[in-house]
Amino acid sequence: MQYHKIPGKPLWWCTSIMLCLMVANILWGAVDIPAKDIANILLGEEIEGHSSWSYIIWHSRIPQMLTATFAGAALATCGLLLQTSFRNPLAGPSILGIDSGASLGVAIVVMFLGGSISMGGMSVSGYILSISAALIGSLAVMALLSVLNSFLKSTVMLLITGVIISYITGSLISLLQFWANHDGLQTYVLWGMGNFSAVSSERLPVFIGLATTGLLLAILLIKPLDALLLGDRYAQNLGINTTKTRHMLLFTTGLLSAITTAFCGPISFIGLATPHIARFIAPSGSHRSLLPQSMFLGASIALLCNLLCNLPENSTLPINVLTPLIGAPVIIYHTLAPALSARRRR
Repeated sequence: MQYHKIPGKPLWWCTSIMLCLMVANILWGAVDIPAKDIANILLGEEIEGHSSWSYIIWHSRIPQMLTATFAGAALATCGLLLQTSFRNPLAGPSILGIDSGASLGVAIVVMFLGGSISMGGMSVSGYILSISAALIGSLAVMALLSVLNSFLKSTVMLLITGVIISYITGSLISLLQFWANHDGLQTYVLWGMGNFSAVSSERLPVFIGLATTGLLLAILLIKPLDALLLGDRYAQNLGINTTKTRHMLLFTTGLLSAITTAFCGPISFIGLATPHIARFIAPSGSHRSLLPQSMFLGASIALLCNLLCNLPENSTLPINVLTPLIGAPVIIYHTLAPALSARRRR
């Protein structure tokens, strides 16, 4: 498929757009706060008669902005890594069933255990338990895929295995929904819609630390990924251990996907669509340019969705209301463009 490069330096454009959206996420929200007062609050001043504004900026808008930035970058990175590994343009973070494992973990806690668990006189409940269950579910699927990757030599078979895992977990979740009470079902449905507001300022360092670790691991995979684009045999001739690389790639993808799903819910389409946009604006086969552009674009899309969902007239919409509206047209265009180009040539 032929892309047309945009003028200028694409990475500069991606970075500029992301920074502008980060500022916009602080300036606009459900509560109308003048820009001058926001600047004063960021400088450490208190606004007389509006003490709640400081809380909104420091404990709501800034954590949401940072969460959206790192979550979008993580999902876009997952999508690019999977599309390269499987040589499949429709591969995304949810394709291996890792998101489904997180969803099953949360479903068990919320709808089967009633949102709490007691062990040896200790009781764990609420958000911490949901996050832990999502991480355990995601990592369990990732561990299973890592074991299967040692036996399945074909990436296509591993891809099919991930789809089967998604169907199995989906069936188990449907059974839990059938037997769940009203409160448990409502809690799970709201989590499944996705949001960036669940990561509080206290939990933000943990989320950013884990996400940054995964992104750094992805950066270390740039050279092996470029070699894999030319085929496994060529990569092996260059001294690349393809088995070790795929294990590392699977671990990195699983870690980033698990963290994002656990903290923000199963957010769709960002990881699937963003790499295609990155290739559109800068058609380079090298991950040295594709990876950072995908990161910044993924962060920008997540920030845009968060901004639109928190405008005053929207009353905080779920993230997954908007992500398909942005991602689906990109996928449709990528799917139909080759056929349309071939028809024009005729």
